[in-house]
Amino acid sequence: MTSTPAKSVSTPNISCGAALELIAAARAAAKRLGVDMAVAVTDTGGHLRAFERADHAPFLVAEVAINKAWTAASFGRPTHVWNEIVQSPEVSPLNHHPRMTALGGGYPVVENGQVIGGLGLSGGSSAQDQQAAEEALREMGFEVK
Repeated sequence: MTSTPAKSVSTPNISCGAALELIAAARAAAKRLGVDMAVAVTDTGGHLRAFERADHAPFLVAEVAINKAWTAASFGRPTHVWNEIVQSPEVSPLNHHPRMTALGGGYPVVENGQVIGGLGLSGGSSAQDQQAAEEALREMGFEVK
């Protein structure tokens, strides 16, 4: 008897509740740093799951945070590593993708070794965005790549 290959796969995704908790953890980390930020959480497909922009954060940071989360979820890597990666001729065309964001502050949300979403923070320096994202992920018990 031959087995029929599966026609679909089950993909784990961050729950709405966990996405909202991650937003709250990131908000608290940004507050500790004294920075008004936008925070975005996506599912594994890069679709927005939860979002918040601080009252005094510039409106541009909203789109940047969402695109950082999208980039991190898409490739399962933090966004700050992409400046080095896109120097390679094989992947340099990704520089021209309108959503690709190679600024620090985007991280895959990883649970038990699997990417279940993306987190993007924007509003501070790249170092501040990264720090707040890492603090939030660790507080929630997610792996930090």
